Amino acid sequence: MRTPLGDLPARQHLPVTAAAVRPGTPVLDVVIPVYNEEDDLEPCVRRLHAHLSGTFPYPFRITVADNASTDLTPAVARALAAELPEVESFRLEQKGRGRALRTVWTASDAPVLAYMDVDLSTDLNALLPLVAPLISGHSDLAIGSRLARSSRVVRGARREFVSRAYNLILRGSLAARFTDAQCGFKAIRGDVAQRLLPMVEDFGWFFDTEMLVLAERAGLRIHEVPVDWVDDPDSSVDVVRTAADDLRGVWRVGRALTTAQLALDRLRRPFGDDPRDRELSGVPAGLARQLVGFGVVGALSTLVYLALYSLFRLGLGAQPANALALLLSALGNTSANRRLTFGVRGRDRAVRHQAQGLVVFAIGLALTSGSLAAVHAAGPHPGHSTELAALIAANLAATVLRFLLFRAWLFPDRPPAGCEQPAAYAEPVPDPRSAR
Repeated sequence: MRTPLGDLPARQHLPVTAAAVRPGTPVLDVVIPVYNEEDDLEPCVRRLHAHLSGTFPYPFRITVADNASTDLTPAVARALAAELPEVESFRLEQKGRGRALRTVWTASDAPVLAYMDVDLSTDLNALLPLVAPLISGHSDLAIGSRLARSSRVVRGARREFVSRAYNLILRGSLAARFTDAQCGFKAIRGDVAQRLLPMVEDFGWFFDTEMLVLAERAGLRIHEVPVDWVDDPDSSVDVVRTAADDLRGVWRVGRALTTAQLALDRLRRPFGDDPRDRELSGVPAGLARQLVGFGVVGALSTLVYLALYSLFRLGLGAQPANALALLLSALGNTSANRRLTFGVRGRDRAVRHQAQGLVVFAIGLALTSGSLAAVHAAGPHPGHSTELAALIAANLAATVLRFLLFRAWLFPDRPPAGCEQPAAYAEPVPDPRSAR
């Protein structure tokens, strides 16, 4: 099943005044996913309701998302919803925090969506700073971070170690730049959620991490808020099982990104307001960014090429070593420029691009081989440094020609708007408002 995602709308300050006068439409919808929390649910909701009533300047809603609880949690949620007009309850017959968040967020009419754990380990004074950048239009997602330098955290050594180790794994394997993936204190703009959540496959605890990784790779802006956080000693979360599930999720997402199964460029130019896309007099659109990307890729591939040439030169002649080193570096150069410089992801036309890249490789081979031939014609036994100098000069000329051919021939246009994106799954999403 495929679903069109297209361009995201322009990121603007939310029309909170209009929403405020429209009855029944909150600016913020805070979801509390729960499973068998009959003792903690009522004090949590009352405390959160009192805090929002006293400090939040816009209409709000608190949605209790019950994950198939088997105790009195559903009854407590219904009682709170009957007593407090800003509280609503929704029951899912299947477990999974990710499933609950995706279901409620997808159906919510609020322009800003958030969630927090029922134990309220995070200080609620961070809630307004969390959602303010989403309301103003500055950011697309916001997360509370227990690992920021100014955060104040009280928790045991075991959880501290697991949390920091997990985030190191994310940085090393998925190149994540956010600092805390698992803090139960996050928010997202509603228009972003409608387009991003269909790409998230996980139903459980890895939901947060997958959402953040995909958002970051798609170029969305993630705002981080340092939080004060006190560990709940009575937490029912199985740390070992959750960690194992998260590692499996890291492997799945990493493999999908590596094999281009997630064409995140289909969320192209997030919100259409990237200042790097502004037209400058006398400068073709995107040229400056492409030059920088091409230069970085070119510098790295040149180093790889020279290293391979030096290695192959030990057992081969100059010309075979040059041809083999240039071929291997050219394949990597085409793939890197395709993805990083010209923003083309996915498998569509990947083989064709590599074939065209080989034509460009042939031109580079002719230039570098010619330079080597000239060096050897000038003297019978040129030094290795002389060969490298000639290759560097030839590569500079080949690089300029390669960029022109890449821009005009291989990747002349960006992917068209409104391209179709594979849906992560086709599970139907019930409307929470119909069950409240």
